[in-house]
Formats: sequence, structure tokens, C-alpha cells
Amino acid sequence: MNTIVTSKEEILKASRELLQHRGWVSINIRSVAAACGVSVGSIYNYFDSKTALVSATVESIWCEIFQYPEHDAVFQNIQACITWIYERMEYGCKQYPGFFTLHSFSFIQEDKSDGKQRMQKTWQHILDKLCSVLEHDTMIRTDAFTELFTVEKFANVLFSLMLSALLRQDYDPAAILEIVRRTLY
Repeated sequence: MNTIVTSKEEILKASRELLQHRGWVSINIRSVAAACGVSVGSIYNYFDSKTALVSATVESIWCEIFQYPEHDAVFQNIQACITWIYERMEYGCKQYPGFFTLHSFSFIQEDKSDGKQRMQKTWQHILDKLCSVLEHDTMIRTDAFTELFTVEKFANVLFSLMLSALLRQDYDPAAILEIVRRTLY
């Protein structure tokens, strides 16, 4: 048995692969150690508990799914951005079956502070990017936003609709794009 793991990333990669093939129940210190070919103690060198391992795995999956694209064209306008997000949601569902279901959300929240914090960090990054795209999209009417109807509020509405679509496994952005067209253009 290999007793040295070369990186935390190897452990997370093994955890993601276990999740893809066997589901959430497969993510524990022993199974990940076995998948890495290392001792249980080696995993504990990187993660002090199963909860820490699961939280880090969840964060790495979110980062993989919403990995920054190679080209910035996705962020030139809100329609391209939304389309890209929906494509990434569909990718995530195919790569990690069950990851986006209510079961997985409740599983993540077993450790409410760490798991929820990591998920919210990713969500905040997506919200920030939506706001940035909305602020810089030259196609949007100049009077589209007001003191009451702000970029941030609209980004939150869009994000809520995306989360709802995610849970329904509806990866067609047509409805949300129509809302954007009618509201902003």
C-alpha cells in the first residue's frame, strides 16, 4: 500500500470519482483511502474528519462544474452567461448524478457551518459574476435598473430561477432568457 499521497488534489479527485460511480454513501475516509491506495492515516493528514473531506469534495465539484471558461465571450452579455451556466448545470448533473438534488443539499448541510459556507462561497462567486455581466452588457437598456430594481436584486432573481431549474433538472434556458429579454432590452 502506498502510504504517501502526493497531493490533496489526488484525494479530492478520488472522492469525486467515488461520488460519480457509487454516490454519496461512498465518500468516507476508508473508501477514499482505498481508492487512493494509501492508509487511512494519510487521508487524516489532509482532512481531520469525514465532514471535512465531504465539504472539500463538494467544493471541488462546484469548482469543476463552474470552472472559468477558456474564453471570455461567455461574459460579454447576460444571455451568453446564462446559457453557459445552464450548460454547466447540465454537465454537472451528468458528471455527478444526484449532486444537485435536495438529498445532496441536505447531506452537505450536515455540518451547517463548513459545508454551507463552501457552497455559499461558490454561489456568491456566480452571483458576483452575474452582477458584473449585467453591469457591462451593452445591450441592456440604460434605464433598466433603478434604485428599487437594482442589478443585485435582478441577479438574485436570476440565480433563484437557476437554482429552481437545477433542482428540477431543467437545463433549457429559454424561459429565463425570455424574462431577461422582456425585462432588460
